[in-house]
Amino acid sequence: MSLRKGSGLLITRTAVAVLGMLAALPSAAQYPGQVSKNDKDSPELRAIAVLEWTGEPGKPKASRLVPVAVLDGGELQDGGIYMARPQPLALAGEVEYELENDGKPVGLFDVENTGQEQGSWVGYGAWKPMPVAKPKSVQPPKIEDDVPSDEPVLHRKHHPGDAQTGSSSGSGDSSGNPSPAPDPDRPTLHKAGGAAGDSSSTNSGTAGSGTSSASSAPAADPDQPTLHRHDSTDNSGSGSGSSTTAADDPDRPVLKKTKKQQKQSADTAYVDSVPDDTDPDRPRLKRGKSEGYTLNVIPSLMGLPADLQQAVAVSDAKSRPEHPWAYSWSNPGDEAKMKSTLEDIARTALGLNSSPPPAPKKNAAKTTARKSAKPTPPPPPAPLAGEQFRVFELSYGSGATMVLQAHTSGPLAQEKFVTLVAQPDLYGNPLVLLKNVTDGSHLDETPRMRLVDAVDAMADNRGELLFELRGATQRQFALYRVLRGQAEKLFVSGGGEFGMETE
Repeated sequence: MSLRKGSGLLITRTAVAVLGMLAALPSAAQYPGQVSKNDKDSPELRAIAVLEWTGEPGKPKASRLVPVAVLDGGELQDGGIYMARPQPLALAGEVEYELENDGKPVGLFDVENTGQEQGSWVGYGAWKPMPVAKPKSVQPPKIEDDVPSDEPVLHRKHHPGDAQTGSSSGSGDSSGNPSPAPDPDRPTLHKAGGAAGDSSSTNSGTAGSGTSSASSAPAADPDQPTLHRHDSTDNSGSGSGSSTTAADDPDRPVLKKTKKQQKQSADTAYVDSVPDDTDPDRPRLKRGKSEGYTLNVIPSLMGLPADLQQAVAVSDAKSRPEHPWAYSWSNPGDEAKMKSTLEDIARTALGLNSSPPPAPKKNAAKTTARKSAKPTPPPPPAPLAGEQFRVFELSYGSGATMVLQAHTSGPLAQEKFVTLVAQPDLYGNPLVLLKNVTDGSHLDETPRMRLVDAVDAMADNRGELLFELRGATQRQFALYRVLRGQAEKLFVSGGGEFGMETE
């Protein structure tokens, strides 16, 4: 089910919990053998809302979230006014809703700001895709030490002039053999001061001290390559240890500014940075988009456009398993049979079925001719505009619950609307549990019932049917529970009903 983001909507009710504990203390003291109910499985705060949008799912052009109900302590509260301070609790900041279609999650909706439309609170935010679980990283198998590895290994190359491993001194190895003479053709890196001067000063310093080394450095080879600094000269071996810069070449080309560039540089003002300024209100220029100086305006949805789409949104403190509501027919032919029967009932309610022709008068002379003539085929059934047929399995192992809604074509004042809720009876025929019939001129008296989807409003793993009761100037949302062959109205938003179903 849906998750919450931050503290947001789903906050524990401290005051209610304290009152419940105080009320339970006397009864527990009076009846020590009473078995108390486990509060671990009791439902917590759970919000039900409807997301309305235009455009593509996932990338709407404009959207809004309409709160319907809040389940608090096992009772449904009106989501549009419950704990409003000033916006209701269902639209508090950083509340995250999970969007569902037939019980399957299709995305997330984060509430960022709120507003009022026609006196009712609605929320605005962003539609986000469902997070995808990261694939588990596969650890490479460990290679044992005794198993040979195919991984290449780099080894140091031994040169003839390198000291032998394990030698006691730089002049020979453990056996007393002297180290081989260095290769005269091997390049050597020297400082910029020069190799000759360094070696001479080293030799003189050593002789003056009265000590002699075991092996003396070989004389410098004039053909041996030497690396020098970029600003050093060839006379670095003079012993002074300092380098001089070469004189400027009079024929060396020099880049100079043109008169136009000199004029532009003269007109340019000098700007001095103030890095130590700590004034928080001092304006600063930055690259890129502004982060906190503009208000994030989200496209809002106004009115009831013709391409309006709806989806159930659920916000719950607990993470609940997914429960699909779609019903699978064991025999595909049963679905077509049920749909055809409900369509005939809807046409009769809308007055679309043509009346049968009058019975012809009996005439003995024409009896023989009529018997030989072929019977006239019945006219095709009248089409149903805006027909929608959906089948739900509202609990595991339950039968099919069918919902069919349609209307006639024409102007709104002349349109007729019908909504049917039915279940199969013992003989395999649809049994109508709820019928709503109205027309465009009486929508405020008898609103039109438009199915949104099935939703688990009571957090008891059983689905309820969520309908929109749309009138000419106002609307509400209603939850119906279908159980034991009856469609019972469970909850209506808005504080009161402005219309009743006809049957």
